[in-house]
Amino acid sequence: MTENKDWFASWFNTRYYHILYSHRNYSEAQEFMQNIITFLKLKKEDTLLDLGCGKGRHSIFLNSLGFNVVGADLSKNSIKEAKQFENKSLKFIEHDMRNPFNATYNVILNLFTSFGFFENDAEDIAILQNIKSGLKPNGLAVIDFMNVKKVIANLVLEEIQVVKGITFKINRYIKGGFIVKKISFNADGKNHTYYEKVKCLDLPKIKSYLNSANFKIKHTFGNYQLEKFNEETSDRLILVLE
Repeated sequence: MTENKDWFASWFNTRYYHILYSHRNYSEAQEFMQNIITFLKLKKEDTLLDLGCGKGRHSIFLNSLGFNVVGADLSKNSIKEAKQFENKSLKFIEHDMRNPFNATYNVILNLFTSFGFFENDAEDIAILQNIKSGLKPNGLAVIDFMNVKKVIANLVLEEIQVVKGITFKINRYIKGGFIVKKISFNADGKNHTYYEKVKCLDLPKIKSYLNSANFKIKHTFGNYQLEKFNEETSDRLILVLE
């Protein structure tokens, strides 16, 4: 598979993606959601959009707390799986975040580095403009991105992970302003290669995008405990936008 600009359309839609990341920390994700909704003082009547929801782990948890939630993702297979959890206050839809939304929300969440996939800056800016247009008056957006400086400083160039009987060989490198992860493995009698590419967006670069979208940063955090952001030591770059 080539290192194409829409790598996510194919990789996120495979079952192998979910196998590789089946170890993801659900308790950590739930702690973050609890912390952010408490900090933002969200009301139970608020409607939340989980943009780039995958199979819906954040959406399902937020709904269990009493919120009206819509989960949106490009992956047909992920949405199909998430739909089994739908109820009157939890819906899942297929949606490309480069396209405008058909509704508005009190809060739009873009979590777990679901941003910065595109080589053309204009596409990333368009996503931010869609998010801004998708907010109700006084609405807020939350962008949960990696701290690029720390990630690059601690980049593991080669790694082997064996998950559910599949041996994944992972190579990481910087190319063309992107952090690239090459994932190779043999499964179902075939050799597979997929790529993940996320743009090296530090805070100044993201701020330039936000200015173009007429977004303002209200709060900046460096981890899921909502501690202060430090570009040398923080694990995450979490932005609350208005």
